[in-house]
Amino acid sequence: MDATTAGSGNGETTTQAGTIRLHYWAAAKSAAGVAGDDLPVDGPISLAEVVRRAVALHPGTRLPDVLQTCSALLGDRPVTAEDPDTVEIAPGSTVEFLPPFAGG
Repeated sequence: MDATTAGSGNGETTTQAGTIRLHYWAAAKSAAGVAGDDLPVDGPISLAEVVRRAVALHPGTRLPDVLQTCSALLGDRPVTAEDPDTVEIAPGSTVEFLPPFAGG
């Protein structure tokens, strides 16, 4: 059963079960072969677990190496500098993986 509560408008919502949307950009998109994935979850999981599950969805690709260099956004909040084991991702959230960009 999916019980959703409106979030704060920054890409985070509180739910009991649902999905976490992953968006891959540039080299991450190329490595995964898709623009994104939906991870079914029973409740909140850590960013580290999100990355493990994303990698498991794309075995034999460069995605593990690429994700190590990516910045991660939870909604519009950068979370890369935080410990990925302590960053909680709730169902209904979107995580963006942005590789370093050259130029400007």
